[in-house]
Amino acid sequence: MVRDIPLGEITLRKYEKPYDSSKRELVRKICLSLGLLQPGDSRDIIVDILLILEDARKTKLMLNSFEIKGKVELLRKENSLEAKGLAESNIRRQLKRLRDAMLVDKKENHYCISEFAPLSELFEVKIEKFLIPQTVERIKEYLAKLDSLQ
Repeated sequence: MVRDIPLGEITLRKYEKPYDSSKRELVRKICLSLGLLQPGDSRDIIVDILLILEDARKTKLMLNSFEIKGKVELLRKENSLEAKGLAESNIRRQLKRLRDAMLVDKKENHYCISEFAPLSELFEVKIEKFLIPQTVERIKEYLAKLDSLQ
């Protein structure tokens, strides 16, 4: 029996140009653009996690999930945001999503932006040049197979 479980998955969304946005709003739009956050979703803890890891990247600092949780909690307080989604299990789940998106690495229970590289570089190398072409090629294989059956 063949299962319909994808080997990979990508969602890309296009938004307006980033004019005078705050750093958090820029990270939020990045998460929305990459399908890490759904439009209208109020549960946006992944934005704060990515923001914390992006700040840590600049000093090449690796953080464990407890440190990330503490920093996210503080950041959400500073921005007058609800404390929803701060359970340790949810923090780890969101970190796993960022790892699955090839943006975050985990080493000995510590997390960082992959290779401490800028997110723009990670997008270009891992998503634009690796994941998207592979996905498009596989779709073309399905289309060619369908054409051969007709």
